[in-house]
Amino acid sequence: MTERGLRLTVLIGESDGWHHRPLYAEIVHRAHRAGLAGASVFRGIEGFGASSMIHTQRLLSLSEDLPVAVVIVDTEERIRAFLPLVDEVIGEGVVVLDACEVIHHPGRTESR
Repeated sequence: MTERGLRLTVLIGESDGWHHRPLYAEIVHRAHRAGLAGASVFRGIEGFGASSMIHTQRLLSLSEDLPVAVVIVDTEERIRAFLPLVDEVIGEGVVVLDACEVIHHPGRTESR
């Protein structure tokens, strides 16, 4: 089954926080409480943002603020309703919205 959806990507730093908790965790928990279809957090190996400082996981730099992407896909209506909850917690970062096509794969009962 295929349907149209909206992908929300929040680009932040790994060290960004909200009330003594990682910001990415706060966003995931808010998405869960809001009943969204799912959320995933991806840790980047290198990147830069508004500060123009490059953060990398290479051993010699020992960066503690690697780039993080929180990705959530659901219907456009549900994602747009969730945006104010993201706006409440994000200080510095970027929020990206992309139209997407969602293909559902129901669980398979037969063995391969």
